[in-house]
Amino acid sequence: MSEVWNLDWPRSLGGAVISGDFRTEPEDFLVDELAAPTADSNGEHAYLLVKKRGANTAWVAKELAKLAGVQSRDVSFYGLKDRHAVTTQWFSVWLGQKPAADWSALNSGEVTVLQAFHGPRKLRRGEHMGNRFKIRLRNVEGDRDQAEEVLKRIPEGVPNYFGEQRFGIDGNNLSLVRSLAEEDGRCRKSEKVFAMSAARSWLFNQVLAERVNLSSWRSVVDGEPEGQPSGPLWGRGRGLSTLALGELEQQVLSSWHSWCNWLEHCGLKQERRSLVLSPEAFQYQWEGDHLLLEFALPPGTFATALLREIAQLVNVRQRT
Repeated sequence: MSEVWNLDWPRSLGGAVISGDFRTEPEDFLVDELAAPTADSNGEHAYLLVKKRGANTAWVAKELAKLAGVQSRDVSFYGLKDRHAVTTQWFSVWLGQKPAADWSALNSGEVTVLQAFHGPRKLRRGEHMGNRFKIRLRNVEGDRDQAEEVLKRIPEGVPNYFGEQRFGIDGNNLSLVRSLAEEDGRCRKSEKVFAMSAARSWLFNQVLAERVNLSSWRSVVDGEPEGQPSGPLWGRGRGLSTLALGELEQQVLSSWHSWCNWLEHCGLKQERRSLVLSPEAFQYQWEGDHLLLEFALPPGTFATALLREIAQLVNVRQRT
């Protein structure tokens, strides 16, 4: 029997007062990467702007490698994008002195190459400016007047939780962490990468959840590094928080000591992450019983962290 992990973190704006069907169709979740790679006709990398529908980033990368006749490691991108969505994102393919492939051969009902040109270097994770979202919630039910009050406050910022997708289906990545950190388990290298990311995200969310409960997630607490509300991305090295904040974080993470030790042994460096997620250009519109939302977020953040403050998301694909 799989473990049950509670991923229902405390909300900051009084709780979601409406519910809505989420990602009924891929077109209900539109994501456009905010990026402008530098062109260089003499560059050894091909830059490709790809629109995909119902396809995951890793699969597109493998298809590009196959088409170009290169290794999978020669294909890079700014970040993973949802499969059950319509997204546009940039890929780079290191060609060296090889001629460019006929990229249009990749075009299908799932994938379209929108732009292709050469550039000087590989694209690296998180180096883009962010992502713009257009999201439709269908069959919305609940207190719309109260939802309006929440919607008006969203531009002030929401808790910057890592989204549920970071933890795998039914929290399977967390179960893997427990096996590795508490039982000295073994796994493939690729699985370990997911486990490390899930463990760091889980510990961060634990601290952020406590700060939300204490109504201090927007506030600067004594011992806050760089004078900004932040939480730990655990790793090796001396804790970056001190005084009252250091004590609070040690208390919250005392139950996860083995996970902290495991991350340190994995060689990750201790970092900090903002507790506040502030959307840009946030706007919304009602269309009957549908709610349309538009906003932009920085790299490495999750649209679901914002959406969960507004509505209980009903995943129709899992329900049917």
